[in-house]
Amino acid sequence: MNTTTRRPLRAVASAATALLVAGLLGACGGTTAEPETMVSATLGQQQDAEVSASASESASTSESATTSADTFGYEGRTGATALELLLEADPSAEVTGEGENAFVTAINGRAADDSKNEFWSLSVDGELAQVGAGSLETEDGQEITWTIDTF
Repeated sequence: MNTTTRRPLRAVASAATALLVAGLLGACGGTTAEPETMVSATLGQQQDAEVSASASESASTSESATTSADTFGYEGRTGATALELLLEADPSAEVTGEGENAFVTAINGRAADDSKNEFWSLSVDGELAQVGAGSLETEDGQEITWTIDTF
C-alpha cells in the first residue's frame, strides 16, 4: 500500500481546513488562536498520527516473531528446522551442542535458570515437540513456540 502520495494531500487538506475555520471565526468576531498556530497544531497532530500508524504497520508486518519474557514464537517454514528458524528470528539465542543434539539455553536475552530447574520447552501448534529443535522439520503455517518451563 503506497501511502506516501496520500499523506501530503491529507496534510494540505488539514491545513486548509484549519485556515478556513480560523478565517470564519475571525470574520464572525469570535476569538480563536492565530491561523499559523492552528495550522501548526493540526499538522503536528496529523504527523503524530501518521508516525503512530506507521510504527504499528511496521511492527505487524516486519516482525513475525512474538515475544514476552518467558515465551517466544514464530511461524514454521517448510524445509527449515525449528532451530534454524529460531536462530533467524533471534540471532542472539544461546545454544549448546549442534544439530539434533542442540539444547537451547537462552532466547531473546532470557536464559533458563538452572537453580530454578528452568528450561526452554518447544511446542508446535500447542503440542510439546517429540524431537529436539535441530531435528524438528517445520511446515508453512505451523506455530512454533518456546516457553520457559520447569522440571
